[in-house]
Amino acid sequence: MAVSGRLSVVPRDPRQIQLEIDAARESLAATLDDLVYRSNPKRVANQGRDAALRFLQTPVGFAVVGGVGLLVSLAVVQRIRHRND
Repeated sequence: MAVSGRLSVVPRDPRQIQLEIDAARESLAATLDDLVYRSNPKRVANQGRDAALRFLQTPVGFAVVGGVGLLVSLAVVQRIRHRND
């Protein structure tokens, strides 16, 4: 039995209670399935890789790769030039 807002006892049907329990159980199972899916390490890694590849195929991505390549080249040249100093 439940208590209404006026403090009177409201009888509850056992079938209704069971339906509420079943609905709550299904909702919790769906939530757990969603959490398992979203936290799958392989899926998260694939999603990150795909996002990085999409970014690198844009003009800004090409510029970033070019800039990093230029900086690495300059660092290598500096090391070679100052190797025997």
